[in-house]
Amino acid sequence: MTGKLIFFDIDGTLLDHDKQLPESTIDAVHQLKQKGHQVAIATGRAPFMFKEIRERLGIDSYVSYNGQYVEWENKTIYRNPIDTDLLEKLTDYADQHGHPLVYMDLETMKSSAEFHVHIQESIATLKAPHPAYDPDYFRGRDIFQGLVFCTIGEEPLYRERFPNLDFIRWHQFSMDVLPLGGSKAKGIEVALNKLGIAKEDIYAFGDYLNDIEMLQYAGTSVAMGNAPDIVKRAATHVTKDVSEDGILHGLRMVGLL
Repeated sequence: MTGKLIFFDIDGTLLDHDKQLPESTIDAVHQLKQKGHQVAIATGRAPFMFKEIRERLGIDSYVSYNGQYVEWENKTIYRNPIDTDLLEKLTDYADQHGHPLVYMDLETMKSSAEFHVHIQESIATLKAPHPAYDPDYFRGRDIFQGLVFCTIGEEPLYRERFPNLDFIRWHQFSMDVLPLGGSKAKGIEVALNKLGIAKEDIYAFGDYLNDIEMLQYAGTSVAMGNAPDIVKRAATHVTKDVSEDGILHGLRMVGLL
């Protein structure tokens, strides 16, 4: 590979605070490709939740579900679903505490509750509707990520009870549920090993807690100006806010544009 490989998070990185793609970001991604660089996405979202973004930016490689499902040039190269027995136990435990769950596979997402305000408020920030009710959706299919809906401060309930799962907060009412050790960095590592690319040749842009491992792993990493301080400390560079042409500024900062 003659050019570099750049991974972009979506929410708060590619997408601005209104969930829009800034024109400067669209232009910057196209410029990268014209210069011979390869561009990929690394996100906590499900593939069905960012198809339009991939099409608009002309991207066919991505790390999704925080590293649990990876496609490269439209071919699946990594799958790491959550153990069904663990999901069964998690479902029972969450139900005891009045916390609903959402189960996510490659096609859609379903909820363990017919309706819950925490689900509605969290999912709405992704511009998605409340998932349909199907409490048995995790049975007989690969679930790559779950969402447990609980308030800030209730994380220890789950982290202590389920040491073989990782819980990463992404909203004040919700945490991602992943297999232990699952992360964007792990998904990227798998891709690099299969493709024979050195991590010194990759760049990563992100803005939130689920980006920390990725930013620490990449040869060069850029935290968005809108990122919390803990995320900024994990990166080698900090750019402007996403709404202030942060992607374009960051790419210029590291010499890619």
